[in-house]
Amino acid sequence: MTAHDADWWRDAVVYQVYIRSFADGNGDGTGDIAGLRGRLDHLARLGVDAIWINPWYPSPLADGGYDVADYRAINPMFGDTAQAEALITEAHERGIRVVLDIVPNHHSDDHAWFRAALAAGPGSPERERYVFRDGRGADGSEPPNNWISMFGGSAWERVPDGQWYLHLFDVRQPDVNWEHPEVRADFEETLRFWFDRGIDGFRVDVANSMVKQPGLPDIEPGVNDVQDGTHPYLDRDGVHEIFRSWRAIGDAYDPPRVFVAEAWVPDPERLARYLRPDELQTAFSFNFLTAAWLADDLRSNIDDAIAENTAVGAPATWVLSNHDVCRHPSRLSRKPEAGRGWNLDDVLDLPSDPELGLRRARAATLLMLALPGTAYVYQGEEFGLPEAEDIPVDRLDDPTWTLSGHTLRGRDGCRVPLPWAAGEPAFGFSGGADAEPWLPQPEVFARHAADVQEADPDSVLRLYTDALALRRAHPALGGGTLTWRDSPEGTLAFDRTGDDGESGFTALVNVSSAPVSLPEDAEVMLTSGPLTPRDEVPADTAVWLRS
Repeated sequence: MTAHDADWWRDAVVYQVYIRSFADGNGDGTGDIAGLRGRLDHLARLGVDAIWINPWYPSPLADGGYDVADYRAINPMFGDTAQAEALITEAHERGIRVVLDIVPNHHSDDHAWFRAALAAGPGSPERERYVFRDGRGADGSEPPNNWISMFGGSAWERVPDGQWYLHLFDVRQPDVNWEHPEVRADFEETLRFWFDRGIDGFRVDVANSMVKQPGLPDIEPGVNDVQDGTHPYLDRDGVHEIFRSWRAIGDAYDPPRVFVAEAWVPDPERLARYLRPDELQTAFSFNFLTAAWLADDLRSNIDDAIAENTAVGAPATWVLSNHDVCRHPSRLSRKPEAGRGWNLDDVLDLPSDPELGLRRARAATLLMLALPGTAYVYQGEEFGLPEAEDIPVDRLDDPTWTLSGHTLRGRDGCRVPLPWAAGEPAFGFSGGADAEPWLPQPEVFARHAADVQEADPDSVLRLYTDALALRRAHPALGGGTLTWRDSPEGTLAFDRTGDDGESGFTALVNVSSAPVSLPEDAEVMLTSGPLTPRDEVPADTAVWLRS
């Protein structure tokens, strides 16, 4: 095993699979392991280094699988453990590593432990695995504190015997008590269970919310989003002890297993604490995802992420879209200065220009893939998929829709099943079977279908394939350093030098409204869109140059 084999995660491109919507192998309208196995060659041709699979565990799907009932089994709607093991083997045969999702903040209310806690009653050892409390008020009818669920409404639910349990997310997702040794030991057993079956790492869901302040105090007005170590459940210092123990488990394997944290911690210095040498290897740089399409905003977020990660010896980890945010072609189709957030509901009422959004998305992709570190690609990005913004309300599945009182559409628009063949039922999602997909696909998906993309030399799929091939082949890309160049206002230009000292690569991204000239003596390797007749870089276009 080479050093690069052990540290593959430092410059990898990881493809996120939302398994319910990737590919349906048994013709029932729901994605599954069989469908994923059947599309592994697509991922190999695309050129990704690894896949991250969203939760595939048994679950009532109250929150898209993030309400886990059994962490060491497979949801029958997706397959079984034997199929999962076959997938891991077949992915490895193609040089693709496999990363799973682990959800450590909460269980499903269908989990055997929680059912036992409800049956056992107040004061029982079974309830100590969760966060049960008596209510406030003379009769205990008021929640124990003023915490609000991430999905809206109180974070507390009362059970028939009068006690309340904490759920920072959906009511069917009771938070576990990370002060309890059985909780810690059970999650460690889950890590080993999947590591022993050959998986290469885990993405850690809400990694910054697991530890709660003793006493569970009320949140003071104006403090809800402050993450400086003092918030009662966000980014508390106690999480780091947990991750040190997980890192030791992962490092005991050969090659060592890897972790990536989903931690929405806005301060890059605080985020870097998760990446110290004895903790997690990587964490998403969400500030890059949420940056406005403005040169200064993009550059400052890139600088902050690289600086803080470098200080702890970790690579930056870039992402533009995932299963929780509005797809970036649709976000970028709105005005860059809107400052309205990154969810569909934040921008839905703003005017949209889909062609502009796709042009910007192509440029943003080349920007991301040229940065030093790891990059994540969300399924369907390679087809240029937009957000499905008008799913009929009777088909919405995200708990946000219900918990918001039917005022927020939530995240279903980025989770719609992928189109594989424009002329087939459900655009080939079910392999030609005439099955209704679990979420409806908009008609516009026909022009984004994989077979249409494959036949078009100027398609988004061709751009991704070419970019990933160049990234893998060019010695200055992947790991290494970034040096900014002087460039016209409203643009980003930088040189890359690889870990071996090789350079010769320049990226130029025009975020302004006017064309700009190429650097002198530059040789164009790849562009996100056509140059002008004068070989200038148009607005909302990126170029990769051999310099």
